[in-house]
Amino acid sequence: MFKKLLFIGLVLFCSRPAWATRIMDIASLSGVRSNQLIGYSLVVGLDGTGDQTTQTPFTVQSLLNMMGKLGVSLPAGTNMQLKNVAAVMVTANLPAFAQPGQRIDVTVSSIGNASSLVGGTLLMTPLKGADGQIYAMAQGNMVVAGIGAKSGGSSTVVNHLAAGRIPNGATVEKTVPTEFVKNGFIQIELNEDSFITANRVSDAINAFYPLTQPAQAINGRVIEVRAPVNPEQRVNFLAQIDNIPVDPDEGPARIVLDARTGSIVMTRSVSIDKCAIAHGNLTVTIKSTPAVSQPNPFGRGQTVVVQQSQISIKQQKRKLITLKSGAELDDVVRALNALGATPQDLLAILQAMKAAGALHAELEVI
Repeated sequence: MFKKLLFIGLVLFCSRPAWATRIMDIASLSGVRSNQLIGYSLVVGLDGTGDQTTQTPFTVQSLLNMMGKLGVSLPAGTNMQLKNVAAVMVTANLPAFAQPGQRIDVTVSSIGNASSLVGGTLLMTPLKGADGQIYAMAQGNMVVAGIGAKSGGSSTVVNHLAAGRIPNGATVEKTVPTEFVKNGFIQIELNEDSFITANRVSDAINAFYPLTQPAQAINGRVIEVRAPVNPEQRVNFLAQIDNIPVDPDEGPARIVLDARTGSIVMTRSVSIDKCAIAHGNLTVTIKSTPAVSQPNPFGRGQTVVVQQSQISIKQQKRKLITLKSGAELDDVVRALNALGATPQDLLAILQAMKAAGALHAELEVI
């Protein structure tokens, strides 16, 4: 019976419009997530660019502890002058359903004052989770996307030399149980809260399986779906749900302003009330010309250089622009461009429109 339902759903799926958004693009499965791992270790084999031991004593201590575990003992008080060793933190993401023996990438970052990690080799590093248990072991040669050179007191650096990656540099030692089925139900979580989108996703899944109607929206983010009991059928079921087309809600009207770069991003649902905008630039120009002041021929004064300054103020006139009520994004952009406003000017204009109550959108400054 369930295979018959899957066949019906597949036929409906083949007829979906090419431009539709898939559920997997706007939502994720509750309980299916990655886990962060972290570890501390040493990078060796550097070309004289390692930590300065006088300023990073933990590097020497770590090396002594490691050598002691390997059966090498050093006399107490030994002054180790290291140049090719650097203390590092190692981080990685353990993906969901990762199994022992699987390889994952790791990122290696210096925590001392090493000038470069180029050419270094990461020593065996246990990677632990938030619970303190070891989930992977990392080791290998680093790839640093940078280069540096020094000569005659001059130096140049391209990209960043204090961090690098090791592709497939860690081996998973322990799996993390991933439970995404509870009492025969799975939960689909939207990336953005929206009651409209949650309702549309629920309707789309029920239309895909018209005989069982397995989905119901719990709130503006979570949709609960009744899943098959058989694991193989459940996988096929979830694979088809991921590809069900849905038309998500546009979301609230929003304008994002980047005050540092002047970048402005608006959604197409931005609208305004009728208002008038006048924008003008005030330019202040100061010109300084050096002049020589000579004393009298028989005076006791000294020749000095003085600055003669000329100050001029010019105000560039702009005409008054009137925006009609209900104008949309295209009208707003055209009108502001007609004012000759730069991105930095637009920041001030949009903030003033919002303060006046004429702009119907969320204004976010980052």
